[in-house]
Amino acid sequence: MTKEITLRRPDDWHLHLRDGAMLTAVAPESARHFGRALVMPNLVPPVATAAQARAYRERIMAALPEGTSFRPQMTLYLTEETDPDDVAAAHADGTALAVKLYPAGATTNSASGVRDIEKVRPVLARMAEIGMPLCIHGEVTDSAIDIFDREAVFIDKVLKPLRKAEGDLRIVLEHVTTEHAVDYIRDQTKNIAATITTHHLIINRNHILAGGIRPDYYCLPVAKREQHRVALVQAAISGDARFFLGTDSAPHTAANKYQSCGCAGIFTATNTLSCLAEIFEAAGKLGKLEAFTSLNGPRFYRLDPSEDRIRLVKGEPVSYPAEIATGEGPVTVFDPGFPLHWRVEA
Repeated sequence: MTKEITLRRPDDWHLHLRDGAMLTAVAPESARHFGRALVMPNLVPPVATAAQARAYRERIMAALPEGTSFRPQMTLYLTEETDPDDVAAAHADGTALAVKLYPAGATTNSASGVRDIEKVRPVLARMAEIGMPLCIHGEVTDSAIDIFDREAVFIDKVLKPLRKAEGDLRIVLEHVTTEHAVDYIRDQTKNIAATITTHHLIINRNHILAGGIRPDYYCLPVAKREQHRVALVQAAISGDARFFLGTDSAPHTAANKYQSCGCAGIFTATNTLSCLAEIFEAAGKLGKLEAFTSLNGPRFYRLDPSEDRIRLVKGEPVSYPAEIATGEGPVTVFDPGFPLHWRVEA
């Protein structure tokens, strides 16, 4: 029985760090285990220009522990006023690795997002020309569409026409949650990949709703039926280079989660690697964990994988804190609902 594995230091290709006191508290949680992270730009106001991305990166670096090797990779928030020249310049000088498309109203702090995709065609065309990836929150926001169907409808009604019009545009469909999305990605031959979160590999919609409402398991896209969770696990453990880790770790204070209109987001930065090791071990695929966490993402983003290594050791259950204290209030750490026997020795 395997008791220890060594991996190239993982990267997180979808991370929320927030700002201010929250940033100061949660950034060290990701820096402890990860080498890089693609940082989401949905602040208020959003990180929409190269200058704003540079300023935000400086704030992140200031919040990191001294001596850390963790490096944030920045994104630009796509709006209908985004300047293609600013995007191209940010990509050329290394300020921003990707651009993020939020359909307006789809999730936390997405009000400044895109309502009419035709208005951002010039930006997308320039990105296709320079090879800059577009990261997409893939859900429609039409209130007539059931929340459990919004990802599938987005793929059929928005993503497929976009791919037909901009075939050279490199796209990451982020935090996929459905068998439909997994099958779609597998059917494509170029210029598209998908991130999968830690929590979507573990929870289904029963965790949110059965036996009482569980706000700590509420996220967007919302967790789906068990068949979809199983499909996500099969994609993650497959070694397929088109699937890689993006935790979508998203801190909200308990006060903002536990109210009549609670915030969507699950904070997994602290215990993600322990959770993933349990999932891959249960599937008999520990040998595929490094591809999912450390190799496939850099390959898609045209970066070198980390040369640094970490060890995961199996033993007695690991004790993680139930919450992280921040200057804004406590943030609940994701509870997978089973013991975690794998600890990280960085």
